[in-house]
Amino acid sequence: MLQILGLSTEIRSYTNACVYYFLHCGMLGAYKTVVNTYQGLFTHRYFLACSYSGSVYNCPCMFLTKTLLTSADIFTFIKDFFKRAFVPPFEGREIVNQCFSIGNKSFFLITFTSFLAGVVFTKQSQPSLASFGAESWLPSLVSQAVVRSLGPLITGLICAGKLGSNMGAELGSMQVTEQIDAMEVSGTRPFSYLVVSRVVAATLMLPLLVIYSDGVALLGSYVMISSFNDTGILLYLNEVSAAITYLDIFASLIKSALFGFAISIISCFAGYHSDKGTAGVGKAANTAVVVSMFFIFIIDLIMLQFLNFLR
Repeated sequence: MLQILGLSTEIRSYTNACVYYFLHCGMLGAYKTVVNTYQGLFTHRYFLACSYSGSVYNCPCMFLTKTLLTSADIFTFIKDFFKRAFVPPFEGREIVNQCFSIGNKSFFLITFTSFLAGVVFTKQSQPSLASFGAESWLPSLVSQAVVRSLGPLITGLICAGKLGSNMGAELGSMQVTEQIDAMEVSGTRPFSYLVVSRVVAATLMLPLLVIYSDGVALLGSYVMISSFNDTGILLYLNEVSAAITYLDIFASLIKSALFGFAISIISCFAGYHSDKGTAGVGKAANTAVVVSMFFIFIIDLIMLQFLNFLR
């Protein structure tokens, strides 16, 4: 196939160069080199053919190249975060400010949404259990569902929409107006001040918000259960505590911390590397929300498989 395309000699020379670069400059450098060299190799062969389809971006090679380069930039961004998160001076005051901002912006929305989720889930589950004569299992069912999945998912999705768009738009506007460049010139360590502080604050605050969200959802569930059969609060709490294990609690906290890290690192990356112009700010905010929600479900699925293995 390569001989038919007439690319055998060119691919061999480019591959040898990439292997040499890998041995001397590491895996990430070789990864970028492979992408860049094969981009130059295939672009001049397929650019003309792809342009006839109406847009260059319809070309699979161009799309794959852009995806690989973006992935390499994301890994570099995460590597820079871990490199600077543990190196003084630390932005403690800014981390505290971001923690307060995250909790303050999400508090009332999480309260309202979690309470309604507890009420609705209990209302929908009660007829099914009553048909089997197992209505007494309702507190156990709701508590396990809320602590294991419902509470972290509600909190993560709300924070992805509320905080992700805010971080992406804020850093994107700073990038467009060249404020980040000005901070770099003045020597104020913009990455640590803008990115590290937000990522650390979100990673710390999401578990606290999840604990609060679980409590509010269980309160809404109790309100609905007490309207069915006048269950006492002590009996309800006893059944809830008997159904929840320490593994469920720790897994929920770890999952929520991963949610916070994914939301903040994706949103900061989208804003920090936004395109120029006002359209770049909107694109950064949209990318932050959509990609964050996507990774929330990916992390939830991975954690579910891991917990099933432990149980």
